[in-house]
Amino acid sequence: MTFGKTAVLSRLARVALILVTTGALAACGLPRSGPVKNELFDASVSEAGNAFIVPVTDVVAQQTFSRPATGFSSSFLSAGTVSPDAIRPGDILGLTIWENVVEGLLARGGAAASVIEQVQVDSAGFIFVPYAGRIMAAGNTPEALRGIITRQLETQTPDPQVSVRRIAGDGATVTVVGNVNGQGVYTIERPTRTLSSMIARAGGVNAEFAEYDMILVRVIRGGEIGTIWLTDLYRDPSLDIALRGGDKIIIEQDPRSFIALGATRGQTRVNFDAQDLTALEALAQVGGLDPNLADPTGVFILRDESEDVARTVLGRPDLQGPQRVVYVLDLTQPNGFFTAEDFMIKDSDTVYVTEAPIARWNKTVSLLFGAVIQPAANIETLTAN
Repeated sequence: MTFGKTAVLSRLARVALILVTTGALAACGLPRSGPVKNELFDASVSEAGNAFIVPVTDVVAQQTFSRPATGFSSSFLSAGTVSPDAIRPGDILGLTIWENVVEGLLARGGAAASVIEQVQVDSAGFIFVPYAGRIMAAGNTPEALRGIITRQLETQTPDPQVSVRRIAGDGATVTVVGNVNGQGVYTIERPTRTLSSMIARAGGVNAEFAEYDMILVRVIRGGEIGTIWLTDLYRDPSLDIALRGGDKIIIEQDPRSFIALGATRGQTRVNFDAQDLTALEALAQVGGLDPNLADPTGVFILRDESEDVARTVLGRPDLQGPQRVVYVLDLTQPNGFFTAEDFMIKDSDTVYVTEAPIARWNKTVSLLFGAVIQPAANIETLTAN
């Protein structure tokens, strides 16, 4: 009997040791999704850290508000439509010249006309015509070029008659690539001289990218780039710009995204689902806060803020370059949800929700009781015997 009591006491001692050890481990190393709120505050610049902590207010939401730069420059908007017949460098032309004399400058041996079968427009846009000289052909229609050659020859032969025709070459072309049904190089024709008509000519946007609100249209012309939302193109006729030969049209889905971490229902990289995405909408995109873990007073938005915005928000005109800023939302405040609805998420932001203290306590209790259940069951069995 004494031996049995000694064994029981030994078992109880082991349980106590497990409780103490487990409690110590729980205090310093419980599994968790990331830093808690106090740890993030301890990493602030005021605590010798490397990030500025900024509680979000209505003023801060206004100071940080911005939209992606979209639109076309005046050079895009003021460009008139081009003639689909315009001659381009590389085109091959055929010329026929009639002269009203028996022995003309070009027609010899009683021939009625002189035929120049192939004249290629050089890279600078010029052609050479005997007795007329070097003539700028590019940008002119065949009819306009006919008049230029005629005037050049009139000083040397009476009443010349000229015919100009394009033998090879497509004239002005544009390239359409991206999320369209028919990527390719298309000729600017009378029905397709504007941006919207050329997108339609390429088959329109792929069905899998039918959310037009999130489709961008980018036009590259020389060294200049203009970008607009597809929906704006259809709403605003002034954005339906005239195309130029050599334009490149790129149709792409909005590339912006943010990362959601911590006590949310989904921890992942998330694409924007709206042109203007608020913090409240970003949380909704990942299913909201985890009710069993989240601390609604600790919703953090981590951002590399631009120099000008950081100076304004922090009141620090001495700051140089982008700054690490951590914006804090407290959804328990009376105005918390309204503030979250006004604060805009930017590309590459990280939305992090900390765990509530009670969640960490629940983990500790679970860990402790999990360690005790089996030894306690063994002791009960032992004493029963």
